[in-house]
Amino acid sequence: MYVTVPGDLRISALRHRFSFDVAEPSRSKGTPNDESALDGIIVPVLQQSPLVLSSPFKDGVWLAGNGPSNSSVHRRSLIAIDGRAYIAQRFAIDWDLVGNNGDIFHDSRERNENFWGFGQPVLAVADGEVTEVVDSIPDNTPGKLPLVTVETIAGNHVTVRIAADAYVTFAHLKQGSIGVRLHEKIKRGAQLAQVGNSGNTTGAHLHLQVTDGNSALAAEGIPFIFDKFRFLGFGKDFEEDHHPDLPRSRMLPADDSVIAFP
Repeated sequence: MYVTVPGDLRISALRHRFSFDVAEPSRSKGTPNDESALDGIIVPVLQQSPLVLSSPFKDGVWLAGNGPSNSSVHRRSLIAIDGRAYIAQRFAIDWDLVGNNGDIFHDSRERNENFWGFGQPVLAVADGEVTEVVDSIPDNTPGKLPLVTVETIAGNHVTVRIAADAYVTFAHLKQGSIGVRLHEKIKRGAQLAQVGNSGNTTGAHLHLQVTDGNSALAAEGIPFIFDKFRFLGFGKDFEEDHHPDLPRSRMLPADDSVIAFP
């Protein structure tokens, strides 16, 4: 949605009201459903340029799963905490490493080690300070989701404050792989941890998001762009030996993009 405002008028947030029908299967055909409403959903309006990030990986071909789009599960993950609704994952991306077989795993899908991304180094995307570290959650068996709570939903993760109101969260990390500590100052490109399969996930990948607060859930997702990468097509029809190879700079990959970081 785009909003045009006159003159020098500045707005910091939009307040929404959603009205919807509550379907009742037991009712006879043609009977009106109950109307309900969700009021006071506040969406911040950014007045600055998106943050420019570097690659979270050393190299490789990566699938931007559940990336920015109107149909992404991330964009629609509205979570109510302490009386307020947030969409912390609004611009989040799930990164899967694509192997030389054109897939994200090889052989049996039931072993974490068969996912090409499992154990891959995760790098800091900007200078910053570590504000949260969790490294005690076991990695899941692929395809089997454990009981997930608010405390474990992100799995093992690292959050880094990279600007006054900007925090990058790297989630679902491999247990025991985190090499940074709370309040440590880090540099862009430093290794933070390894890709894992912990928390609310059924397969090894890196969940990366940027928010305006130091929380994986109780904060608003804010946009970001990558300094440079190469666009190799889309995952739905990606072929390892036949695909485009187009340079991109200062852009955010679209959902299902296959890209390579230089």
